Amino acid sequence: MDDARTNTGERLAPHLALIAVQIMFGTWPVVGKVALRHISTVGLVAFRVGGASIALTLLQRQLAQLRQLPKKDLAWLAGASLLGVVWNQLLYVKGLSLTTAINATLISTTIPVCTLLISVIIGHDRLTLRRLTGIALAIGGVVYLVDPMRATFSGATMAGNLLIVANSFSYGAYIALSKNLFIRYGALNVITWIFVIACVFVLPIGFVEFRHQSPLNLGPVVWLAIIYTILIPTVLAYYLNAWALERVSANTVAGYIYLQPLIAFGLAPIVLGERWNWRTAISCVFIFVGVGIITSRGRSKAVREVATRPDT
Repeated sequence: MDDARTNTGERLAPHLALIAVQIMFGTWPVVGKVALRHISTVGLVAFRVGGASIALTLLQRQLAQLRQLPKKDLAWLAGASLLGVVWNQLLYVKGLSLTTAINATLISTTIPVCTLLISVIIGHDRLTLRRLTGIALAIGGVVYLVDPMRATFSGATMAGNLLIVANSFSYGAYIALSKNLFIRYGALNVITWIFVIACVFVLPIGFVEFRHQSPLNLGPVVWLAIIYTILIPTVLAYYLNAWALERVSANTVAGYIYLQPLIAFGLAPIVLGERWNWRTAISCVFIFVGVGIITSRGRSKAVREVATRPDT
């Protein structure tokens, strides 16, 4: 009985972690908007990446020694850093500043599709009818939730829309390509190196940006928003996402992106005075059924093969 409970807990833990990740990711655009009233997009990304690198390094030193990775994997590590942190955050923050929140939510549903396609191309996953059905149901629920008829695809938002599309491909590629590194060298160790490497690309741009705006002039509310952005939707969310990626398939991790619109609509009554309605309820059914189909039957063949591969 105890073994059965332990096995159930081990299977459930990654999914609970992924739900927590989506809650954290779902709150960050709201907090980020507060910071973006007083700071540029590049400045916010520089604070987020630099602060997260320091926090992750300190956390790694407390829990375990930061391991040096083999030189043969440095190219993969740099690629993961560019895709998952540098391009991902710069594209999303800039895109969000140029388009509407409805458009960003709608377009972000392409992340699991991008992830699955890349996973299929590199041989990590197979495209099956079950996965296609789950993705279709979840996308249908999100599209119904945000109501595309209200989305604005005018020339004024086109640049932002295209940046969010590019962000979706970037993050989808990061999930698919970084899985081997997390499984072989540990989630916290790899995610720390990913952020440290990202500093090499982001901080110089941030320093140039701050030549025109002194951080000393930022108020306490902005600093609280920056600190929250660093610790919650960055350090904790990225780590839990990587930890879960060691235990479930890449498309499963990406599938949980569909919970973010629910979180955003859950916050809407508090922040914007909006109300839940029958459209939201129906969307919930489609989204959770779709995610359930995607995450059922345990690990994918790709995850089992990678997990049993010797650490060479």
